[in-house]
Amino acid sequence: MKKKTHLLPGPDVHGLRELPGLRVEGYSLQLRDKDGFVGDQASQTAFRELLERWRKRRRKTGTDPLGKEHSRDLSKKQLDRVLLKTSAAGDLMHGAIEEFAEELALVIQRFTRQPSWKKVERIVVGGGFTESDVGERAILQTAAILEELGVHVQLGRLSHEVDDGGLIGWVHLAPPAMLKKHDAILAVDIGGTNVRCGIVKTRRRKARDLSLAKVVRREKWRHADDDPNRTGMVERIAAMLEDMVRYCERKHIRLAPFIGIACPGLIRKDGSIERGTQNLPGDWESRAFHLPSALWRRMPMIGSGPTLILMHNDAVVQGLSELPFMRDVTHWGVLTIGTGLGNASFTNTFKPGVPGAAGMPPPSAL
Repeated sequence: MKKKTHLLPGPDVHGLRELPGLRVEGYSLQLRDKDGFVGDQASQTAFRELLERWRKRRRKTGTDPLGKEHSRDLSKKQLDRVLLKTSAAGDLMHGAIEEFAEELALVIQRFTRQPSWKKVERIVVGGGFTESDVGERAILQTAAILEELGVHVQLGRLSHEVDDGGLIGWVHLAPPAMLKKHDAILAVDIGGTNVRCGIVKTRRRKARDLSLAKVVRREKWRHADDDPNRTGMVERIAAMLEDMVRYCERKHIRLAPFIGIACPGLIRKDGSIERGTQNLPGDWESRAFHLPSALWRRMPMIGSGPTLILMHNDAVVQGLSELPFMRDVTHWGVLTIGTGLGNASFTNTFKPGVPGAAGMPPPSAL
């Protein structure tokens, strides 16, 4: 089939900041101090490094209760089991959690001093770190520390599985006409450790605000274990997407000719990446690299329509997955604690109860 370049996404469609009833105030905020980027102190990677420092101090005075395995190699389940122990290992874990919570609270305090975060009333916390009991305990302690610091902001958890946030959010960015004519969309969430690819059913007939959107099939690839180059990573993502298309054909799911890609970093309007992909293999910020085009060349058509591929920041997309549940506040944000610390802040600009409000598409769009 001949591939026509005019089917590719045009300018001014990637990384949207203005949506019906919603404004993306900012994302991929990078603050520096003497030690580097402030957000790097509150990532899952930072927690593992902090835990390792606690263990090294313990080794100087006795035996490391967590054994010889490096902290970065311990699974979340292993850490959660240690947390339950009333022993030296449990005490060590609690100490590391408390220190991490202090770091996270200070990062949030710094964020709330920035113009794009100054009015934030609620922060939804997602990312792989929150999947564990260790992560949940750290978030609870962070909330308490913030109150002590006089930072009055609510901390909440995602309303759905952590792995689904960076996929579900795309139902609020896909063209409404595509949602009207189809049952589901394809979405990709690229992180520093994992890539997730999924089929998101909009379920718009059951919920006009898309609050019941659901991932009905998901594949997760831990690319950090395979250490691919950039080309190999793109090829694997394309293969995952092609598998999802075949699944929809078998299950008679009406799939929209749309793919949403959530990716770390600052996304330019033309779909290239300006900065923030240091945790991905190869140079993703090169002007010569355009991920939407690379995937489109593999999948120019889905069904009978030309494929539209859009890119946005992963924290923005994860935040948008919470959009229907954020109507009771005006200013809100999201933090994704994974390999790095993703962030985005939003302002609801709708009038409550008015069709066309954020998370409430007008009848014509349904």
